[in-house]
Amino acid sequence: MADDAHHERTLVLLRHAKAEAPAPGRPDVERPLAARGRADAAAAGVWLAQHGLLPDVVLCSAAVRTRQTWHDVQAGMTGSWSENGPTGSAPAVSYEPDAYEARPEDLLGLIRQVSPSAATVLLIAHNPGISLLSELLDPLRADPEGLRTSGLVVHRTAVSWARLGRGAAEIETRHTARG
Repeated sequence: MADDAHHERTLVLLRHAKAEAPAPGRPDVERPLAARGRADAAAAGVWLAQHGLLPDVVLCSAAVRTRQTWHDVQAGMTGSWSENGPTGSAPAVSYEPDAYEARPEDLLGLIRQVSPSAATVLLIAHNPGISLLSELLDPLRADPEGLRTSGLVVHRTAVSWARLGRGAAEIETRHTARG
């Protein structure tokens, strides 16, 4: 069995794309993406594919806007046959009700349950939790303003998912996708 301590892992944090404004009588968890959000999410997928960041595992809040973000990211990552877009094996996707309005420690708990064989994990969630998680993982390099909608931050770590914690995953790059 391979030594997990020396295997580099990539964690990509993505704040959901731009959602429609709140509507009277509609619960916040049911807000869909705005048209701009759909385009931005697809652009995030293209960016991930161009940078070789196709996930093995996707952890996604169960809210409507995060699920729609994932579907559009996935479309952007794989492209269509006519575009000859990059393709890879389908990731294991888990829709997590506990990721909605989650604290950074809660999101970290979800990541710690990922299989040690996963090399790249994509977490799609909400502010402030996702921005605070990025800061927890790399306090020195985190953006003090946090992630914007469709904002991505790529963390690298040599520790196992189960041992991921404060200061254990350096930020490699950031990107705010716009379609």
